[in-house]
Amino acid sequence: MRLLELRIPPVAFSLLTAALMGGVAWAARGLNFAIPGSRLIAGGLFAAGAGVSVLGVVSFRRAKTTMNPLQPARASTLIASGIYRISRNPMYLGFLVGLLGWAILLSNPVAFFALPLFVLGMNRWQILPEEKALSLRFGSEFAAYRTRTRRWL
Repeated sequence: MRLLELRIPPVAFSLLTAALMGGVAWAARGLNFAIPGSRLIAGGLFAAGAGVSVLGVVSFRRAKTTMNPLQPARASTLIASGIYRISRNPMYLGFLVGLLGWAILLSNPVAFFALPLFVLGMNRWQILPEEKALSLRFGSEFAAYRTRTRRWL
């Protein structure tokens, strides 16, 4: 499955996951259940996810380093401050929180099964190759960062 490494932009992978969730929820609509306040909860999760992702983007812009997730070896700076003290992947974490909001809005148990698939796919095809490139680029600095900061949260 190396063919997929650093090939699918994370935003596209998130949208594909959301479409999968919507499709399976529609196909299994007989399993829908009520979540009181689902719109409010989902809206809060969408906002929180967007906020976390935006903080990641702002950190990249401030550091004037590449934001292209398909070419992590081009990074000029290892960002380990701000939101990156909490998560090594805040943009992806933000996408996951948004997808959780989508699952709650769909109110279908089958849709929730896509969330661990998203994490597994992001880990395998995006994050692990990124970490390899960053390790080669930043060496012991990245190794120290990895020991202090968790991959997701």
